[in-house]
Amino acid sequence: MRIMIFILKKEFRQIFRDKTILAMMFVMPIVQLIIMPLAANFEVKNVSVAYVDHDHSSYSQKLLHKITSSGYFKLAGNPDSYKKGLKMIEEGNADLVLEIPPGFERNLVREGSQKVNLSVDAINGTKSALGGSYLRSVINDFNSSLDVNIKLSIKKTNNTSAKIIIKETNWYNPRAEYKYYMVPGILVLLLTLIGGFITALNIVKEKEIGTIEQINVTPIKNGSLF
Repeated sequence: MRIMIFILKKEFRQIFRDKTILAMMFVMPIVQLIIMPLAANFEVKNVSVAYVDHDHSSYSQKLLHKITSSGYFKLAGNPDSYKKGLKMIEEGNADLVLEIPPGFERNLVREGSQKVNLSVDAINGTKSALGGSYLRSVINDFNSSLDVNIKLSIKKTNNTSAKIIIKETNWYNPRAEYKYYMVPGILVLLLTLIGGFITALNIVKEKEIGTIEQINVTPIKNGSLF
């Protein structure tokens, strides 16, 4: 045990004398923990939406406000036709085109249903898939918050049995931001890699300054040294 203490003292002194090893131990991990979670981010935000509104009703305006206030979408424009919306996609000014047909609010109130047209730019596969999925989620959320749907659901469920509704809540990272999932993984990776790098650099440094031969001739067992 006494021999191990002396070896540890010697190793720490050599580490703190070498600025390269100190930089690898402290500067590199801190910089990587700050930059990599922000750079390696697969969240899709600021998706440009061309909103083609043929109805100009209160419900279509509420849907537009719901989309733009979600934090994932920005309004690229309000073209007056679907062809102009597709032209915006071809020119790179929009990623999605959402077309609201005439009679949108009337059909929701009278019939309880209405179809909308969603066109997605599939050149960027990841952005198109996630952006389309986000927009469908926003539309479903808007649909579930309408008073019309609430009335219809009450009429339909009067004679049905009770149902169990499951709701999920994230305690860790409640906003599901990707950078907070990246930090623990990067930290474990850095600890594994830096431990090997420091060991390799220390051995190379011992050979360069000639102290590795002195260690070999000292009365130290291999178990204590390695």
